[in-house]
Amino acid sequence: MSNTKEIVQEKENSSTTIAADTSAAVPEDQQVVVAIQGYEGSFHQAAANHFFGKNTAVICCATFGDVVKIASSKKQSDGAVMAIENSIAGSILPNYNLLRKSKLKIVGEIYLEVRQNLLVCPGVQLADIKEVHSHPMALQQCLEFLDRHNWKLVETEDTALSAKHIHQHKSKHVAAIASTLAAELYNLDVLAPDIHTLTHNYTRFLVLQHEDLAEVVENANKASVIFHTDHSQGSLAKVLTKIAEGNINLSKLQSAPLPGSDFKYAFYADMEFDSLHQFYQVIKEMKLLTEDLKIFGVYKKGAHH
Repeated sequence: MSNTKEIVQEKENSSTTIAADTSAAVPEDQQVVVAIQGYEGSFHQAAANHFFGKNTAVICCATFGDVVKIASSKKQSDGAVMAIENSIAGSILPNYNLLRKSKLKIVGEIYLEVRQNLLVCPGVQLADIKEVHSHPMALQQCLEFLDRHNWKLVETEDTALSAKHIHQHKSKHVAAIASTLAAELYNLDVLAPDIHTLTHNYTRFLVLQHEDLAEVVENANKASVIFHTDHSQGSLAKVLTKIAEGNINLSKLQSAPLPGSDFKYAFYADMEFDSLHQFYQVIKEMKLLTEDLKIFGVYKKGAHH
């Protein structure tokens, strides 16, 4: 795959825009370029591939802040795929704040099951392994399996990077815990698949695009908004009542401190609905009860992969 500089240069010479459709694979001559946090072979890249197809090019970023910065540049990328919450660990609150300050819109979402695998260089057997390298969270997720063996556990900054390193060093005594995509990219064997302790561990990823490029998503049935009230008694309850009366499913409500305020909170809400008219009617009524309200995006509810 091209390196980051080559991908950015290719993007600057093209005019590709995101087809905001969870079922749309991208034709060979219209490669989509998206920013992700982490390295090639990461779960972020797997999520991007599920949404856009395997032809998707990724710009790997060290931080989520860099992801938003690259995605906000129409010359550098077509957007981004960014994790926002995990079914076990909960919400990634700093990413909500990054989204709030950006000019990015949510145009889709992906729910990706986190499946961890023990990867080794071709030919390496269980008896050969002395160390296992991976991100601390991945090691934690696989402790029940790892405890059966007398291996040294080494924490690293990224699952996919661990896989890349054992490939580069042709390690005979080191294994990595990472995705099957990492195994595919770095020509590694999956010695033990699905070694995570907890099943049904999903991470939700948002597909983001600059607001100037974002088009109306057909058959949209979900939206993400942020609002805050005057914090008077019952003010939040009044807003929630309007949502319920509008027959909208409030699938998520997340509070977060308002930066610069004295213990005042904003509320991030995910709302599911049957029609856009129904949604916008509720938004109209919510605006009368809130001090500020911003729609992050109106999109199709994501499938589980």
